[in-house]
Amino acid sequence: MSRDYAVIGTGYWGSNHVRVGAELLDEGHLDSLTICDIDEERVVDLASNHGVDYTTDYATLADRGVDAAVVAAPSPTHRAIATDLLEAGVDLLVEKPLALSSDDAWAIVDAAERNDRVLAAGHIFRYHPALCDLKRRIDRGELGDVRYLNTNRFAYRAPRPDAGALFSLAVHDVDIYSWLLDRDPERVYCTLDATVRDGVDETATLTLSYGDGTTGVVNESWNVPVFDKRRDLTVVGTERSAHVDYLQNTELELHDATMVRDGDAIHARQEGSRVHETAAYEPLRAEIEAFLESCETREPPRGSGRVGARAVELLERAAESARTGQAVDVSLGTRRPADALAERSR
Repeated sequence: MSRDYAVIGTGYWGSNHVRVGAELLDEGHLDSLTICDIDEERVVDLASNHGVDYTTDYATLADRGVDAAVVAAPSPTHRAIATDLLEAGVDLLVEKPLALSSDDAWAIVDAAERNDRVLAAGHIFRYHPALCDLKRRIDRGELGDVRYLNTNRFAYRAPRPDAGALFSLAVHDVDIYSWLLDRDPERVYCTLDATVRDGVDETATLTLSYGDGTTGVVNESWNVPVFDKRRDLTVVGTERSAHVDYLQNTELELHDATMVRDGDAIHARQEGSRVHETAAYEPLRAEIEAFLESCETREPPRGSGRVGARAVELLERAAESARTGQAVDVSLGTRRPADALAERSR
């Protein structure tokens, strides 16, 4: 697995991509690493720290021989950067959200398919150790039929100016739910609050209905001072329930609990819980390694560009619901006849 590799965007999350890229370079998994940012002072400093090349112009990367790259620049720039590099023959991992509109997201997908390039979307939770263990258990039927999912992502910080909680936070959970359940919701109801920064939602609440008695509830907010940081998922099945604290990468908590009917009576039976330790690895590194493997095999990655585009479409439906105050029917990917189920089950 050898590549001439680049990272575009060296902000908070981009710098993590640079760190992992430098590790892979030092271990001989990459032939070269170039980092790119329009902030010359920042990119020079970071390149010096890691002993790698840099540029302030992403358009020069293909001429430098780069054949695989990460786009970790601000979301509004994704379409221009990604389509230019895909047209130049570069395989890409584009950080989430793939774009801020479905038109832009599908334009990136179209550019990848037109140029026969690998396109991955940065849905990192598909590589979270405890969540991957939970996915395997759901697929094996250990939880029975999943009936309810609930996510809380709370923190206390100023909203970002370029994207609100819906596109910055909920993008994770709408994709996680679709991945765990192997299907998209049929309806979405959403409310957004923008009380801190005009026009930027700091709180998003979504209710996703799957048409078979299954409901998902997503709670996201940067305006909750009660917790230092809270990020967790609860999945309730007819046989067992599960809890994942996303800040504890290797722990999956399972509860043996079910409702038991005795004639006309219904009893809640609880038989205890246990915590399962999963394999320990860094999700970001696992995601990057999987992307590079896809570059070698030319097989679609677990979080493909189509997966990313469908997540953006769902967020658009949620935003429509927030504008109208009504639940909105969901029909994703109708523009593209992709087999989403096959992509999600990888």
